[in-house]
Amino acid sequence: MTRSGFVALAGRPNVGKSTLLNRIVGSKVAIVSNRPQTTRRAIRGIATGEDWQLVAVDLPGVQRPRDVLTERMQRRMERELGGSDAALLVVNGDQSVGPGDRFIASAIRNAGVPGVVAVNKVDLLSRARTLDALEAAAQLELEGDVFPVSAQTGAGVGELVEALVALVPEGPFLYSPEEQTDMSERVRLAELIREQVLARTRDEIPHAVEVEVDEIEERDDGLLVIEARVWADTESQKGILIGTGGKMVRDIGTAARREIEALTGRRVHLDLGVRVRKGWRRDGALLDRLGIE
Repeated sequence: MTRSGFVALAGRPNVGKSTLLNRIVGSKVAIVSNRPQTTRRAIRGIATGEDWQLVAVDLPGVQRPRDVLTERMQRRMERELGGSDAALLVVNGDQSVGPGDRFIASAIRNAGVPGVVAVNKVDLLSRARTLDALEAAAQLELEGDVFPVSAQTGAGVGELVEALVALVPEGPFLYSPEEQTDMSERVRLAELIREQVLARTRDEIPHAVEVEVDEIEERDDGLLVIEARVWADTESQKGILIGTGGKMVRDIGTAARREIEALTGRRVHLDLGVRVRKGWRRDGALLDRLGIE
């Protein structure tokens, strides 16, 4: 008999949920950055073993809603959590357990789903600090066990996966064993481009930027031609993203093209532009089009 089910990955921003999801799946399905709001959508990564399948959902980090975008992110977190078979609360072992962690633990209990805790980044901790972090995580009072893990190195992830498999119900696989995510191609490519924007910008820019893929064309010679646009909130942000002589947007495009080629195994030509869309984070129609529900 096989087991399969949905597991919600919840946690404060920047605790390493996306890196842990990629580690569990064994492939890069979620972009990674140390910026808040990196995960804006509920990203599903599919991990399949011989007799089990986990559909791990990387939820947006919990935060106080302040516009339509963050309101949607918060609602999505609550909706996905309530519809999951189990929950995994990820905390940063290199930081103290705080009110945000306790709030999420309470949300998991209120959702009525079984939950376990992963104390991430133990590769950065001494044995004594690891024990302290595990003890603090146990006080979050979820019914499941607490696991020390390193999403970066993979330490402890195998034991964590075994515990999650035991929490999901018996049943057939929900996806084909070959699938690793249910993201559309356009969204997945747009996310890889946005990752490179996040890696090169600071202050308000990472929060004010979204990426939309307009066209994907496969040419007869096998070249994949992608037209994409980076949306900024203001003209000044557009100027920063373009850079002096166009250097910033070229650097973003070059790095994103390499990531896309690694993902697709194809030669890629990326046509990347920057445009201003004032107030896009409050534009429900645009958020619908971008897949931010």
